[in-house]
Order: sequence, then C-alpha cells, then structure tokens
Amino acid sequence: MFYKRDEERIARAKESLIDHAPEGRTDLVSALRGHDVARAAKCLVVMVKIGKKVTRHVLAVVPGDARLDLQAVKALLEGTYAAFASRDKAEELAGSVSGTVLPFSYHPGLEVVADPALLKVPELFFNAARLDRSIALATDDYARIAAPRIAPITVSP
Repeated sequence: MFYKRDEERIARAKESLIDHAPEGRTDLVSALRGHDVARAAKCLVVMVKIGKKVTRHVLAVVPGDARLDLQAVKALLEGTYAAFASRDKAEELAGSVSGTVLPFSYHPGLEVVADPALLKVPELFFNAARLDRSIALATDDYARIAAPRIAPITVSP
C-alpha cells in the first residue's frame, strides 16, 4: 500500500524498466539484464526470534554477489534465533512471490535492513514484483525512498 508521502518520494526517482525472460535467481537475471551481479539488490526475508514469545521479520537487502549473515541479523535485532522465513510467510510480508521481492517494505511487520556494501554502486537492479520485468534505480534514490536501516549483514569473503 502506497501512502501520499511515498508517492512524493518516488516521483523524483531516476528509474528505468527492463523487460527480460522470466527469471528470479539473482545471478541468472543479472546476466539477462546485462549488469554485474554485485549491482543486483538481493532481497531475503528473515525471521528473528526475540526470546520465546516475540518474532520479528526483516527484509535483508544485500548485493547480489554477497551471502547474508544470519548471525549478524540476529545480533542486530538482539535475537535468540534467526532463520530464513518460510516461503509462504515471506511472500505474505513482501506482497510478491519468491524471486520477485522488492527491496522496499510496505508491511508494518517487515523492517528493511540494507548492507552498506549495497550503497557503494551508483545504480541498483531488482525484479519489479514479477519475473519478467526489472527496475534499474539510482542507489541514492533507493536509499531515500526505502529509508532502510543500514547495517553490515553479509558474510565477509
């Protein structure tokens, strides 16, 4: 769901649409779009247990060539356990099917956390909530629109 403030932030964005063969895997869709996989915004939904009774969800956004560090996400939220959310839960929170998750959240129960390495490239690429269309978006615009929490959440190579 978009709100008026979101429309105003999005209206100034520098973006372009890219049509391609249907694909949701980051490495393969990056090749179809014609860019280095490091410029892809890979989006993963993580479930974090905080004690025995509280569960939070995070939309972790990392460079396409990076691996998510679940322990870093757990520590960031001061959790006791972290794992990838089930496919059903991830799709419910993200509002789209697996492989098409946007690097934005419009669900109050899904916090966006982006790795700082993601913001080092001038332009990001991600599927546009469908497998056959992607968006290229200036990184500065992404940071302004999504307003993610910035924290190191990838595994060092």
